Amino acid sequence: MRDVVLVIDLNNYTYEVEHRPELFEKWLGGTGVAVQLMREHMDPKADPLSPENVIVFATGPLTPAYPLASKTVAMFKSPLTGNLGESHAGGRTAVSIAAAGYGAIVIKGASKKPVYLVVEPGKVHFRDGRVLWGIPDSLIVGRILAENESGRGTRTMMRIGGAGERLVRYSCVTTETYRHFGRLGLGAVFGSKKLKALIVRGRKKYLPADGKKYREVYDEIYRMAIESDAMKKYHLLGTAANVIPLNELNALPTKNLKAARFEKAEEISGEALAEHNLGRRIACSHCPVACIHLAALRLPYENEPYFFRTIMISYDYELIYSLGSMLGIGRRDDLLRLIHRVETYGLDAMSTGVCLAWATEALERGIITERETLVKLNFGDVESYLKAIDYIYEQPTEFYKHLAMGVQHASEIYGGREFALAFGGNEMPGYHTGYAAVLGYLTGMRHSHLDSAGYSLDQKVKDLSPEEVINRLIEEESWRQVLSSLVVCFFARGIYTPEVISRAFEPLGYSISPDELKNLGTEIYREKARLKVAMGFNPKKLSVPKRIFETPSLHGKLSEEFMARALDYYRKRLEEML
Repeated sequence: MRDVVLVIDLNNYTYEVEHRPELFEKWLGGTGVAVQLMREHMDPKADPLSPENVIVFATGPLTPAYPLASKTVAMFKSPLTGNLGESHAGGRTAVSIAAAGYGAIVIKGASKKPVYLVVEPGKVHFRDGRVLWGIPDSLIVGRILAENESGRGTRTMMRIGGAGERLVRYSCVTTETYRHFGRLGLGAVFGSKKLKALIVRGRKKYLPADGKKYREVYDEIYRMAIESDAMKKYHLLGTAANVIPLNELNALPTKNLKAARFEKAEEISGEALAEHNLGRRIACSHCPVACIHLAALRLPYENEPYFFRTIMISYDYELIYSLGSMLGIGRRDDLLRLIHRVETYGLDAMSTGVCLAWATEALERGIITERETLVKLNFGDVESYLKAIDYIYEQPTEFYKHLAMGVQHASEIYGGREFALAFGGNEMPGYHTGYAAVLGYLTGMRHSHLDSAGYSLDQKVKDLSPEEVINRLIEEESWRQVLSSLVVCFFARGIYTPEVISRAFEPLGYSISPDELKNLGTEIYREKARLKVAMGFNPKKLSVPKRIFETPSLHGKLSEEFMARALDYYRKRLEEML
């Protein structure tokens, strides 16, 4: 288990290497370690865009030993919600950090001028980033860095686009071109620190304590990964396979959730994209599944109608929802153009789509005018949305400055809060399945559908009481703290059971029982809740947009009384826990 923490101070351009075996032995890695490092290094009351905010990247003890265990946790204070920010990304990030010999990297302070960092074993280089600052296209930044920072070993390149520089509160950090630390605004935190990019490279090798036993457990996990029906779905179509089933369940948010069924869903489905647009599949390091699907989009050069450039664009369900059905976009090429524009600036796709959907309806209702939007926004009109995405980055008017701060903030300024789809300040994911999904968005520590998978609970179980729904969500989220401390891909949650995890630790020289793992998950959940509350989270302020109760879900029209009772019970559970 790597027990080394690299602490980088951008204020003074210095760094320290700390050996922390007790930290990793108790909290494993990933989320568990990140929470403790945030407590150590940051005042929880700090402004998210001030030098006092801290970024922690933490990997898990199963990286790079096992398949599907190569994700990295990023933790910070979110400029979007004002409290806990946490994001996970795959690619080569975790394996590169491990190859450099670190279990976690802490970034403090803020640079006086634009910089990018190059991290190697026992060494940090502070590079002048002024030539990169001002380049809005994160893809171009990646190409420049790849040419100028070549080196031997495993390498990851995390960088921001123009949205992060302009402090858009839902800007993300791109890694390896097609993966992202999305949601909650890590890109803006990078931008506030004048940090354009972070490169990590190393060549350290991993040797298990018991090679023979390790091979047995590795083969067991590998076979489950390639033979599992659930994992096969991710390989064949990816999460885009969810489009048609959710549409048929009346659970696909459409046109700002004025409906939950999209008449053009089949045109932008995973099946249609695979048949007409799929160019290749790629995988994160140490993953045999290859769930990353890349579509080939041909775009003509200006004044050259028969001369095309081909762009490879990563797509998945959440992007199809937020930039497709949510905006009434029913043509695949239009969808891919929107995804590419969002990727270019380094914006979070879900937040961008929800913000634009709200703005479109607000314009329809006369709450705002074209003086604010500068373009007539219409559901289904790709050209207007492409311009609006440019404006979110450029922020040429007060309206776009407010929209760049999130849909909840914008609706508080202009009105229309009842159809502004944000939960705890974070824009809505793509599931209108019922009570558990909505309550999961509200009560999850990241306000994410992946915190507690309420959307899945809605599809499996009906007729639960409000208290039972909350108990099930907390139980699931507590267990997921273990998975995000290891750090394994949530797609593999059916493979990495408590028993399998316990066996996986043995050849690495560590012993932990299934019961100890479950107890640890509960403890990490409690520690994270304490940190979130210390940062300013107030469960009494949680509210549900009225639109949620207007549009029927898989469970029919949702009851305000049920939701209120569930939230009261959640507040009671949280108070007892703290």
